[in-house]
Amino acid sequence: MPLVALTGGIASGKSTIAGRLAELGAVVVDADAVVRELQQPGEPVLAAIAEAFGPQVLRADGSLDRAALGAVVFADDAARRRLNAIVHPAVSAESGRRFRAALEADPAAVVVYDVPLLVEARPDDPWDLVVVAHAPEDIRVQRLVALRGMTEADARARVASQASDERRLAIADVVIDTGGDLDATVAQTDALWRRLSQEPVGGRS
Repeated sequence: MPLVALTGGIASGKSTIAGRLAELGAVVVDADAVVRELQQPGEPVLAAIAEAFGPQVLRADGSLDRAALGAVVFADDAARRRLNAIVHPAVSAESGRRFRAALEADPAAVVVYDVPLLVEARPDDPWDLVVVAHAPEDIRVQRLVALRGMTEADARARVASQASDERRLAIADVVIDTGGDLDATVAQTDALWRRLSQEPVGGRS
């Protein structure tokens, strides 16, 4: 079972690649979806977040107010580290459970972990392959402005808050250039799938 980590900065096209791999037959585990599930009311992760950051990060119905939490941690490195210390171990445990379930269901499955914070949280896990979606910063900023309605300043701040391109590319086994059009990204993803589905993937050293 090849275990592939797929990462990339905000607006890098990573989700497009993950979606295409799922269409082709990969089992995609979405780290962001796991986080959202673990932050539902009644989950220990949400209780720990509320204890660490106060009731102002909860809505009236007890659910997480993501905007309020984001306002707390976005510009505060210490707060972000505190949040990561709560969330990352729980996400690692749950994603590992899902990897094992995929293997038990189909020992020949190709499992792709769609994870934006790979460099920050899990760079040294035993991935068979690390795939990085990469587009130049200016293109990603343009996408954030055009598709998400951000100001250019806000878009650049979001990009700057993540790991640098250099750090991501340094751990890449495969880079998919997403700076061009959609067809080019899909063609590179299809080539990756042929490699994953037809060739044995050795463990990373």
